Amino acid sequence: MAETLIIFDFDKTIIDCDSDNWVIDELAFTDLFDSMVTTMPWNSLMDRMMQEIHSRGKTTADIAEALERMPLDPHVVSAVRSAHALGCDMRVVSDANVFFIEAVLKRHGIFECFTEVNTNPSFVDEAGRLRISPFHDSNDSSHGCPFCPPNMCKSQIVERIRDGVGVHGKMKVIYLGDGNGDYCPSLKLGEGDFLMPRKNFPLWDLIRSDPNLLKAEVHEWSDGEDMERILLQLVNRTAFFGNGMAAPQLLSVDCKTETKPASSGDDLPKALPVPL
Repeated sequence: MAETLIIFDFDKTIIDCDSDNWVIDELAFTDLFDSMVTTMPWNSLMDRMMQEIHSRGKTTADIAEALERMPLDPHVVSAVRSAHALGCDMRVVSDANVFFIEAVLKRHGIFECFTEVNTNPSFVDEAGRLRISPFHDSNDSSHGCPFCPPNMCKSQIVERIRDGVGVHGKMKVIYLGDGNGDYCPSLKLGEGDFLMPRKNFPLWDLIRSDPNLLKAEVHEWSDGEDMERILLQLVNRTAFFGNGMAAPQLLSVDCKTETKPASSGDDLPKALPVPL
């Protein structure tokens, strides 16, 4: 069994941009998007934009090609491949969507490094239009989390992952993220886990506002080179701990407090499995 569970956000963590905005800009729909951005929830807006893109002659192949043009820091690619080679169990938990994430990860040859991708569902309908739906349908029931957007509570997903692999008290968790939606799962990490917030991004600001709310050990990072170096150091530390050996001490912010347990998330959509 893997010693370490690594959970990545996608937008502005694995990639440096927001994948939704990238596609809209690359396909020259920015003005239309800006005119509609305040009129509906984000997931509904992206589904509507896919309709507009399709109605104006753009295909899913055009969307995929736009995503394949997205740059990916080679240090991030190297970090993912190295962690995979070291036997880490890696998952994506993201508020993007299946089509976008899969296209980017496959383009850079790291899709198979991930055990699963947890994100908003997407599919191509019979007319050839890309459809995007929310991970958690708030019209049916609320996930009940006050911190998260209505379509996704990442801590529920993380708890489902941990329960599924029997990680509690056994495997160490390393969580990498940048945004407001990554704050809730950060609060659920325990002692012995590691949190890697991107410096000068919303998650980092939230942590700095009251670091005592966290139990996990915090290691900030700024760019892909930072990410690779720090992530692999932490993977090595978890390997030392797993073998009962003392690891070298790294500089960190170690925050302690009580947290509330997350719900089981049994009603959540299934993650996208990655073929081995």
